[in-house]
Amino acid sequence: MTDEPHDRPHRAAATDPRLAPLPEDGWDPSTRQLLAPIPQDADGRLAHIFTTLVRHPDLFRHFLPFGSYLLRDGRLPARSRELLILRTACNTRAVYEWGRHVPLARAAGVTDEEIGRVGAGPDAQGWTPADAHLLRAADELHRDARLSAATWSALGADHDEAQLIEITMLVGQYHMVAFFLNSAGTQLEPGYDTEALPEPAGAGADMMEGAPGDV
Repeated sequence: MTDEPHDRPHRAAATDPRLAPLPEDGWDPSTRQLLAPIPQDADGRLAHIFTTLVRHPDLFRHFLPFGSYLLRDGRLPARSRELLILRTACNTRAVYEWGRHVPLARAAGVTDEEIGRVGAGPDAQGWTPADAHLLRAADELHRDARLSAATWSALGADHDEAQLIEITMLVGQYHMVAFFLNSAGTQLEPGYDTEALPEPAGAGADMMEGAPGDV
């Protein structure tokens, strides 16, 4: 699912996480039941986000259906969803979120050239108008906590009311996830840590200090 490693200047610092994943020998029957529906990675293990968040089992139980709906069953096309998530990961400097979603973006039809261009933002040359509107939406929600009238109108040409709602909720969801991952210092699993988190342009460009995972 990943390419060979290359220079990655903005990976999280190689430090121990503040909250380590709960080791399997610490899973009680209730924890095992909560984690049972989660797909395993190729190595047979669960992603660190789940084995860390499950330290709060009640929150995990309620978070999972909402997050799974947006990721698997939402009304946005997969390509649109992943562009919004990648731009949000870039804006929030969420190395884990970026590393896990680059393969999902590729699977949704986002090209490697486009993935590399996400950091340049909606005004970079090469985006279709529809893609640029999505990236601008992610930036406005990150910066202003609302969509401008112009962006709302532009998105409305390609999305119905339910999809407009979902755009705002999706970006909000992945901000919340980024806050958790960055604060907990969650480390990417081997094989997902080969993608460089690009420098953000635009809304996230003033948020470079403090690499995710620093303590």
